[in-house]
Order: sequence, then C-alpha cells, then structure tokens
Amino acid sequence: MPEARPTGSVGEALGKATERLQQAGVLNPKREATALWAAVAGSTPGDVWLTRAGAADAAAFDRFWTAVGRRAGGAPFPYAVERAAFRHLDLLVDARALIPRPETEGLVGLVLEWAGNRAASPRGLAADVGTGTGCIALALAAEGDFAGVVATERSPQAAALARENVARVAPRVPVDVREGDLLSPLAGARYRVIVSNPPYLTEGEYDALEPSVRAFEPREALVSGADGLDATRALLAGAAPLLERGGLLAFEIDERRGALVRSLAHESGWRRIGIHDDLFGRPRFALAFPGEDV
Repeated sequence: MPEARPTGSVGEALGKATERLQQAGVLNPKREATALWAAVAGSTPGDVWLTRAGAADAAAFDRFWTAVGRRAGGAPFPYAVERAAFRHLDLLVDARALIPRPETEGLVGLVLEWAGNRAASPRGLAADVGTGTGCIALALAAEGDFAGVVATERSPQAAALARENVARVAPRVPVDVREGDLLSPLAGARYRVIVSNPPYLTEGEYDALEPSVRAFEPREALVSGADGLDATRALLAGAAPLLERGGLLAFEIDERRGALVRSLAHESGWRRIGIHDDLFGRPRFALAFPGEDV
C-alpha cells in the first residue's frame, strides 16, 4: 500500500485517513482515524485532537497508514494497531491469537479475589491453559501472589506471540510458556489454580459470528467439537490431579451452557462448582473445586 509520507499536519493525515475509511464503509471514520493515530502514537484521542495542527512525524505516519489500511480491509481495531489492553496490561496482538475480551478480565478478577482470600505458604503456581496472547497468565503474574505462572498453548504461532508479550511486560514473577495441548504441558507439578479460556463454540455458532471474527481470528481458538464442550470436558477430566489440596479450576464458558457445564463437572467428580456472571450479567465463568476444602 504505497503512500507518500506527508509534509503537512496531523490533521491533514487524519483527513486522508477519514476519506479512505469512509470509502471502505467503516462507521464513524473520523473517530476511527483519530483513535488509530492515538493507538500507534501512544497518545489519546483527546491529545491527538489538541495537537492536530502539528507536523505529522514520518515514522508515526507510516505506522498509522499501515493501520488504516488494515482497518479499511476489515480487520478488527486491535489487529489494525497490533495492540490491545487487558486489565492493566498493554499487549501485542495479531491474527496468531484471539483478541483479549473485556469479559475475560472478569475471570482473572474472580481468581485473584479467591486467591487473595486464602492463606497459602508457599505461594504456589498458577497455570493458564490455552494462553493465546498470554493475557491471563500475564495478568496473574502481574497482579497475583503466585510463585510463578505456567502458560500452555497448542499453537506454535500463538505461543510465540505469548513469549513476545512476556518479554514486553517483564512480569515480576516468571511466566513459562509451554507448547502442547491443554493440560499436557502441566504434568510433573501441582498448581494452586488452573485457569482457562478454552474454545467453547459449535460449528453453527461459529458460522453465526460477525464476519470480522471469522475472517481474522483463529477458528481453532473458538470451536470445540460438535457441542462446543470438547475442551471443557478435557479440563474437567484432567485438572483435579494437577491441583494442590484446596485448589481451584476456573474457566470461561458459553452463556448458553452453564447448567450443562455444572452437570458435566459433577459427573467428572468435582464436588463443588459455581457459575458466575460476566460484566454484562451473562453466566460466563465456572469455578470448580475437587474436594470439600474450599
């Protein structure tokens, strides 16, 4: 997408971008252009507006125009700017892994609240199964009181992205990204908590997603068998022996299958399971305990 570098102002660059985004059918193209510049420049939309009369930096314009091209091509905003916020973190994102969702921040919040209410000596390990960008693992490392975090990922490409984010964030406790399917890389240790945002959609549900999701986000991170529960069954079948006494398995679920997940957990021998709502009031998170010591 060749484009001459601007000799004018930030405002002129925004005007060019607004026109291109409008031609591509992007809603609110002026607002999108401003947000794109803010994201690639490490600024805020308000600051962009206040400094729009200033000269457009050539390197910033190159990053901006690349992001505009991606957005005009239909890429979700985080993929366009290759950044996403997750809790207190600023993460690298691209099509190697799912874009972190605000709902998943709630899963981390529940885990941190549970862990903070329990005395643990030593602090113990946390595990993030199917880490993607590494968002859950890094949030637990940054905010939790754990001795270390192990993150598993079956996609080598996503695992590489997670390692890039580990290097970017440089958390205060170690985060070890291991390649392998679901729980298999966790063998040989016990964990205070195992957390996961597994794939949980059926093929039909995947087909009904927004075109931008189907076109850009990895299908294998979304679909999990005929009923959407293959990964969930694997977690419920294999996590208990990996937990310390009184440990927790916490995972995200599809809002339509809370009762079924509860039933599957009891069938798999979990003594207690709670289903919790996300920030939109939808049943989204399962917290399961293998024994009575909860």
